[in-house]
This record gives sequence, structure tokens and C-alpha cells, in this order.
Amino acid sequence: MRRSAGRLASAGVAIAIGTAFVAATLLAGNIITSTTYAQVSATLADSDLVVFDDAQSLTEADVEAARGVEGVAAADAQETFYTELNHGGKSIFQGVVGAASDPRLTPLEVSDGEWPAAGDEIALPEDVAERLGVGLGDTVSSSRWVTDTEPTKLEDGSETYEGHEVVDKLTVVGLVQDPYDAYSAMGGAAVLSAPTLAQWIADESAPDMAATIGTIVVALDDPAAVEPVRAALADAVPAATDVTTTDEHAEQMVAGMSGGQDLVFLIFVLTFAAVALVVAGLVIANTFQVLVAQRSRTLALLRCVGAGTGQLYRSVLLEAAILGTLASLAGIVVGSALVQAGLMIAPAFDLGVPLPETVSLSAPVFIAPLAVGILVTLTAALAPARAASRVAPLAALRPADAPTLGKGAGRARAVLATIMSVGGFASLALGIVLGLQGRIDVGLLAAVGGGSVSLIGVIIGSVFWLPKVAAGIGRLVGAAGPSARLAAANTLRNPRRTAATSTALLIGVTLVGMMTTGAASARTTLDNELDAQFPVDVDVATTTYDGEQMAAMPGAVVDVVDGVGGLRSTAAVTDASVSTADEQWVPTLAATPDQLRDVVNTPEDFDALQPGTLVVPDGVAKNYGLEGMDEIELTGPGGRTTLDIVGVDAQYAYAFLVPQDLAAIYPDLRPNRVWASVAEGQDVAGTVASVQDAVSTTDEVVEVTGAVVQRQSYQQVIDVILGIVVGLLAVAVVIALIGVANTLSLSVIERTRENAMLRAIGLSKAQLRTMLAIEGMLIAGVGAALGVVLGVLYGWAGATTALSSMGDVPLVIPWADVAMVLGVALVAGLLASVVPARAAVRTHPVAALAAE
Repeated sequence: MRRSAGRLASAGVAIAIGTAFVAATLLAGNIITSTTYAQVSATLADSDLVVFDDAQSLTEADVEAARGVEGVAAADAQETFYTELNHGGKSIFQGVVGAASDPRLTPLEVSDGEWPAAGDEIALPEDVAERLGVGLGDTVSSSRWVTDTEPTKLEDGSETYEGHEVVDKLTVVGLVQDPYDAYSAMGGAAVLSAPTLAQWIADESAPDMAATIGTIVVALDDPAAVEPVRAALADAVPAATDVTTTDEHAEQMVAGMSGGQDLVFLIFVLTFAAVALVVAGLVIANTFQVLVAQRSRTLALLRCVGAGTGQLYRSVLLEAAILGTLASLAGIVVGSALVQAGLMIAPAFDLGVPLPETVSLSAPVFIAPLAVGILVTLTAALAPARAASRVAPLAALRPADAPTLGKGAGRARAVLATIMSVGGFASLALGIVLGLQGRIDVGLLAAVGGGSVSLIGVIIGSVFWLPKVAAGIGRLVGAAGPSARLAAANTLRNPRRTAATSTALLIGVTLVGMMTTGAASARTTLDNELDAQFPVDVDVATTTYDGEQMAAMPGAVVDVVDGVGGLRSTAAVTDASVSTADEQWVPTLAATPDQLRDVVNTPEDFDALQPGTLVVPDGVAKNYGLEGMDEIELTGPGGRTTLDIVGVDAQYAYAFLVPQDLAAIYPDLRPNRVWASVAEGQDVAGTVASVQDAVSTTDEVVEVTGAVVQRQSYQQVIDVILGIVVGLLAVAVVIALIGVANTLSLSVIERTRENAMLRAIGLSKAQLRTMLAIEGMLIAGVGAALGVVLGVLYGWAGATTALSSMGDVPLVIPWADVAMVLGVALVAGLLASVVPARAAVRTHPVAALAAE
């Protein structure tokens, strides 16, 4: 090892870079997972356990029971109340939550003042306080509905509970921030004391209807003692559907948004880490095999002087184990340092997503890269050492021929390459099919395995065809002079060397192409999914009812919303609950088709909306018994109308019809909502705040829901994920450059005598440099071109398999990235030749010819 320090250093660099890539991938996967989970479950804050019930049947008694469980430090009900806040002629319909009994149970932070404790105190979001023009110590009025304690008898003899409005005077004692955008969709959340909120909710409920709760968040005395407390909570709250950790609950929420699969784990942890392991393994194996193969003459000479097969095995494998261990440890340190550096500079880019301050080193992050580095290095060293020790010493001292189809070993290699390539691509196709059928986990396993096997098959078989392709392209540039013709000829003279050099870059470029194509396709698909999840940017709705239907939207509100500058378009829509002939209620929304298509994020859903039709999303059809129906009869005070049903794969909670069809059954019903879309390039949060500011000046009570703010928060998560992917791609490019430089340098060292002979017969130093530069660019260019093709294929296949549950995954080729990769590959081939060329021209021809 001391005698071969230079050669071992080049292999060690490849191992270190590869293991750094694996470590960085695993760390980045952990960050992506934690960030995504924190974003989608922001309202759960830092709670340790979540008690929830799908039927929303939990009560305050269940909360008290949870608090009494041993090991529970605090437990709070997650409840939201809406009230009208007034001050200085401005009105805001505001969501309100209760103050947490433990700081771990609230996502909100007090930026000024304190949490409310008394019944007449309130903490306001900073922007709400600014909109109302109040500060600490000021008083706001809260108007809320209180249900009467005694029922009122109607003319038909039935009873109902009526109510009256109550105005409370509340002192602003605190200002709060929402760093995780937990309540962004409802314009932030004000905070009351927990007893006050519970009393307000009880006041609004009818006396014969107890207020119910859907979720209880729990903080533990010892966060590590999750399992025993979980079991105890399940016993104490038998009405709960489940008791989960915060991460488990977030995982379920993510899976619910993506067709039942935890795509965060499957895509960005399992898949990406698996690809990193395979690619890093290939780079390490390629580099170390070249290194050991170069020493075959030395190993044969040792056989000549008496070394046994076992001695050679042990010496080479021990050397590989030492090198693999040291280089892998260095790689883990480098990978962790790179991710930590990324976390340190991330705040400067204002990503809008809270990231951890430090990396969290876990056992997998340490063990997996170390195991990969050692095992792959040992595996790479095994085959050359075995071949060198088994060949007769005198035969091994002769130069080894490259594999050809005419020899038994060459034929075996060709057959193996063909089987692996064809079988791998078949498995890749199977993975896509399984993904399209909804079996994403199995599909990803088949796709990743098939892609890896096919890539290995391509690499194994590259020795047969890649040098010929490089030489063919070289003939096109052969007219440039003898240096170009020599470079083209060199690519054919030693196919093994040419293939080894080119595949080093092929691996890196395939990874880059795969990730850029997969990211582009995934970005388009995820954007489409977010459009479906949040089809309307801003929804302004009335909060009062005229009988069974929502009251009409005041004209003043419509006018001020139309005047908000950051909006692209607005549409007045009518929300109505209509009845079918068999007295089944169906939620509907009436709007003119053109206005509707202008304002929603999925306009294609309403291409079929016209007079005489009812556009029914799949979820509405399932929930209201409309599946399989071709037409429907709707009834109302104005009469009856029959409409043709058109089903659409959309995620709206309403069926849609045109205003004239609604007027046929509800002639007096007027628009009661305003839908609006935010113009491209506008500040989303600022625009929603402008809408809230505008309606607050009308003295009308309406609810403003800015789903676009929550949509943007998810978009920011995607941006962070893609940013991390770009960082990993930079590491992949470094791997490729190191691989090209290493293998080309080693091949030039092998040709020391050849280059000296060329110098001796008249090749100038400049011509030698040019020959090596052209050779490097030819080999790198061919590898990069093939890598781009494979990368595009693998990237689209992976995105299709993983995201098929969200809908069609388009093939999006990032042409600018492809061109950049090809350009970088050519430059890499050129740069890789610089150092070897300098060494070649500095050695005197006579001295080089005398070298062994």
C-alpha cells in the first residue's frame, strides 16, 4: 500500500465521494421527510401522540381522561371557533383556537405580549391586529351566536332551538406568529383561553347536543416512553379511532393526499437512497477494478517467486478492506459536512419552510455508507485478484487481451450483458405497470431493481460496442490531423480501457439525467395534484343563512374583491343544497362556465359544463349515491328540472350546474360566494391579506379562505425537496468527474511506453496533448450521450411508477439541463486529460522507454 499510495489515493477518492453521496442522500431523505411531515401536520406542533376519531365523537371528558393517564404531561383538544371581530369600523371573520396547556401543543408563537389567561383576553395574529388597527392593551368586539337554552315551538308543532347574537369585549394581550403556516388557509388563528373557547363552543351548540372533538394532542413526560402511554391512552379513550405518534399521523395524512401511499418515504428515501447505493457502488467498483487489474503483472510476478493463491487473496482483500474502511469513514464525514453546510446557508435563501439547524446522525446514516464502501471495495477487488491468482504466472506476465465475442469468456460476458439488459428493462416496464395499477411499493421495487440491473448490463456489455461508437465518431473528426486519428485509433486498441473510462461518466450522467427528468416530470405532476387539491385560490363566503340556503353576497363585498389588484379574475358563484326526486340532498354550485374556467386551477374539469348538464366529481357521486346515473331530476321551490350527469375526476365537494338551471328550481337564490384566483407572480399571502383588508372595510361579515396560501406552503416543500436534489446532483457530477479523471489518468500511466515511442518517432508535445484531449472528449462524450438517454428513460419510469396514483405523469425533458450535462461531459473529458498529458510530455522519451 505504501508503494502504491498514488494509485490507492485515486481509488480512495472515488470511494470517499461515493460513500459521501450515500450519507448525504440518507441525511437529505431524513430532512425531506421531517420537513414534509412538519408542514402537512403543522397544527399538531411538537406533540408526542395524537388521539383522533374519524367520527368526531370525542368529548371534554375524553380530554380529561387523557390528561389522567400516567406519563401524560399535557393533553389538549384541537378545536376551532369562528367569530366576528370588530374595531374602528372594520370587521373580520376570524378563526379562533384555545391557548395550549403546554408549549409543545401549539404551532403558534407569541411575538409580543403573552398568552390570554382570562375570559376577556385575546391574542391576535400580527396581520389581523394591523388590519384592525389595534395593539397590546386595545379592545376589540367579538360577535358570536349563542343558542337559546329552551326550544321554540313552530306552527307545525315541531321544536327548534333559536338563538341570539352576543357581543364580548376582549382585550388584546398578545400578538402571535404562525411560522409553520398551520392556520394559513383561514387567515391565521386568534387565541382565547382554553376554558373560554370551550364555553363559546358549548354556547353555540344546542343543549341536547354535546360539543364533540375530533383530535386530542398529547405531550409526554418522557417522549421516549411512547408505547406504554399509547396503550394506556387507547384504554382511557375507547371512542378514539386510533392513537398515533405525530409522524405516523403525518404519514397517514401524506398517504391520504397521494392515493394511499407514503410517497415521501418511497420516493425520497427508499428510491433515492437505493439509487445512490447502486450508483456509488458502480463507481467504486469501476475505479478499484482498474486499479487491481493494473497490478496483475505484479501479482503474477509474486506467484513466480513462490506466493500462494491464498496469500494473494488475503493481501489484496486486506488492502481493499483497509482502503474501503478509511475512505468510507472520510466519505461519511464529508457527506455529513456537506448537508450541514447546506442547512447553515439555507436560511439566506428564505425558503419559507422551517429546516432543522443541525443534521441528525442515526445508525443507518453511519452503517449504510460504511458497509457500502467496504463491501463494494472488497467485491471490486475480488474478481481481479481471483483472475490474477488463478492464471499461470508466466501466462499472467503477458498482456491480457480485451474480451471479444470470439472467445469463450467474451461470449459469456456478452450473454450475461444481454440477459441483464433485457431482463432489467423488462423489470423496469413491469414496475411501471404495477405503479399504474396502484401497487406503488412493489412497482418501485421492480423499477429500481430493473433499472439497476439493466444499467449494470449496459456497463458490462459496453466493452463490445462503446469503443466502436467512439471510434466511429472519432473518424468524423479524423480530418483534423494525425492527433485526432491517433485518438480515434486508441479508443479501439484497448476496448476494456475505453469502456472503463467512458462508463465512469456514463454512471454519473445517467444519475444526473434521471434526477433532472424525474424531478421535472414529478414537478409537473405534483403541480397538477396541488391544483386538484386546492382548485380555488381565494373563497369569500357569507356566514349567515336565509332559511336553508346561504344568504346572498352583499354587493359591496363583490365590488371591493373585484378591486383587489393582485387578483387575476373573480367569479360570483351560488352555493346551494338541492334536493333530488327521491329527497336526496346534493351540494351544488352554480356559475357561468367561462367565469368558472377563468378562476379555477383546473379549468379542463368544466369543459362539459353547459345548460342541461350537471358536472359531478367522482367523490360527490360516491358520497351522494349518484354513481352509475346518466341523468338526475332536481326539485326546488320553483319546480323541477332534469339534467344529464357528466362525471369528472376532480376533487371538488360540489356538483356544478349553470345559473339558469339553478334558477329553474330556485328562482330567488342569488350568488353567495366569490371565487378568485391570484395573478401569477403576485405575493400570495399579501394578496389574500389585501382581500381580507378590503372586505373588512365593508362592515359586512364574510369568511375569507385563502387556500392558495396553504397550497404555496406545500409548493415550498416541493421547492426545498428539489433544491436538495440539485445539491445531490452536484455531488453526482463530482463523482463522474473523479471517475473520468481517475480512469483516464490510470490508462495514460499504462501507456507510458507507447507515448514515449510516439514521441521518439516525431510526435510533438502539442500533438500528444491534443491526442489525449480528443481521446478524453470522445470517450466522455459517448458516455454522456448514452447516459442522457438512459437517464431520461429511468427518470420518467421512476416518476411514472411513484406518482401514478396522482394521475398521468407526463414526460418532461429538461432540454437546458441535457445540453448543460453534455457540455460538462465534454469539458470533463478535456480537463481529465490535462494532468496525464502534462505528465506524459514531461517524461523524456528515452527514460519512458526504459521504464518497466
